[in-house]
Amino acid sequence: MKQKKKSLRRLFYLLLLLIPLLIGGVALAAPQTIPIPQIQIGVNTAQKPLEIAQSLQMLIILTVLSLAPAILIMTTSFVRIVIVLSFTRTAIGTNQMPPNQVMIGLALFLTFFTMAPTWDAVNNQALQPFLNGQISQEDAFTKASAPIRDFMFKQTRNKDLKLFIQASKLPNPKNKDEIPTQVLIPAFVISELKTAFQLGFMIFIPFLVIDMIVASTLMSMGMMMLPPVMISLPFKILLFVMVDGWHLVVRSLILSFN
Repeated sequence: MKQKKKSLRRLFYLLLLLIPLLIGGVALAAPQTIPIPQIQIGVNTAQKPLEIAQSLQMLIILTVLSLAPAILIMTTSFVRIVIVLSFTRTAIGTNQMPPNQVMIGLALFLTFFTMAPTWDAVNNQALQPFLNGQISQEDAFTKASAPIRDFMFKQTRNKDLKLFIQASKLPNPKNKDEIPTQVLIPAFVISELKTAFQLGFMIFIPFLVIDMIVASTLMSMGMMMLPPVMISLPFKILLFVMVDGWHLVVRSLILSFN
């Protein structure tokens, strides 16, 4: 038995020594058919005016890309949608359910859905003609901003526009074209905040009624040490499911942009 164990150990050690040699031999024998590219990143001094212009264009493009999330949030329907969804989760009282990733993802896809007509107009009027060389870069920017400005004007209150026009000390505009974009965007944002809070208030009312009924019932039964939230939470979830709450909330959000 001892001799068999010793022979097995020797065989095992021999295999351990042979495995690296076999792997190395296979690696050396395998043909190197896949080329590995070499990536180089460098910064050189611009010598010609064209190179300087290209460098400035690259800096501008990188700046716009870094501001793209803020532009997406402040000039689209994302602000209203994400606030209403957050109000809905808070009204139910489920804390982190649905998770933040689900809420943000749903808000983004609803934003894409509600902004699809506007972005289609930007693509047809500005992007495609610019890519085909039919219009210049300045004309493309002007035509691209027109549908987005129209969307923001539809959702912006005149009171908010008047506030920023007076704050910027601009003369009274005769039409919408005379209102600059830097005045329109903050007016649009505060209008969206007001609309979102109005929708959130309407969502809170039925859940607040349930909390009041449960709290008054517990007080009348003398159960003052029992938190009303523990009792009302299942009833609020049940009510939300029975009335198909997510369908109603999303439907209200979509119709609010018409």
